[in-house]
Amino acid sequence: MLRLGVNVDHVATLRQARRIDMPDPVEAALLAEKAGADGITVHLREDRRHIQEPDVELLRERVQTKLNLEMAVTDEMVRLAERFRPDDACFVPERREELTTEGGLNVLAHRARVKEAVERLQGKGIRVSLFIDPEAMQIEASREAGAHGVEIHTGRYCDAPGDKTRELEQIVAAASLARRLELEVHAGHGLNYQNVLPVAAVPQIVELNIGHSILARAVMVGIEQAVREMKALLIKATQGK
Repeated sequence: MLRLGVNVDHVATLRQARRIDMPDPVEAALLAEKAGADGITVHLREDRRHIQEPDVELLRERVQTKLNLEMAVTDEMVRLAERFRPDDACFVPERREELTTEGGLNVLAHRARVKEAVERLQGKGIRVSLFIDPEAMQIEASREAGAHGVEIHTGRYCDAPGDKTRELEQIVAAASLARRLELEVHAGHGLNYQNVLPVAAVPQIVELNIGHSILARAVMVGIEQAVREMKALLIKATQGK
C-alpha cells in the first residue's frame, strides 16, 4: 500500500502570521492521522518561519503513525534531530530567500558532508532519506552516502505545462534505478489532486509526502475530508500496482 505523509508546515505558517497559538499544527497532524494519514511530515527551517522546536517536541510525543523531519544538512539541525529522534529524517536543500524548497539536494557535490550527517542520524536509529532531483548521478551518490532512501523531487513534473510525459518518464527512470540500488523510494513537491495519479502509479514509489494542496483543500472541506480525498486517489492509482 502506498503511504501518504501529510505535511502540516503551513498550519504553522498561518499561526505564525499572528504569532499566536492557533491554528495548532499538532492538532492538524492528529486529525490527519485520524483520517488515514500514514505519517506526518514537518520541515524545521533554519529561520523558523513556520514549524518551531516545541512543535516537533509535541509531535514526537503525540504522533501515532510516524514522524518525518525535513531539514537542512547543518550541524545545528543534525543535533536537533538527534535530540528529537523522529522516525524518519529527510535532508533537503535550503535557502533563506526561497518560498518553499526549490530543487533537490546536490548530494554529488557534497557527498562527504551528507554521508557524515546520514551516519550520525542512522546511528541514532533514524531512517534517513535525501530529497533529490530525478537524476541518475544524484541517486547513485545517495546510495554511496549510505541513505536508507530517496525522495524524488516532483516539482518539474508538477510545473510542466501541457504534456508531462517527459518529466514523468524521468521520475519513473529515477525510481527504477533507486530500487535497483536498494533504496526506498518516496516522492513529493507540488503534488495535488489533479496531478498525483500518474506519480502514485509508479510501482517503485512507496510513499508520497504532500502538504500544500491538502491544506489548501482543508480550508474548504476540513483536514479530515481533505486527507480522505487524497487517500482515495492513492488507492485508485495503486490498484494496478
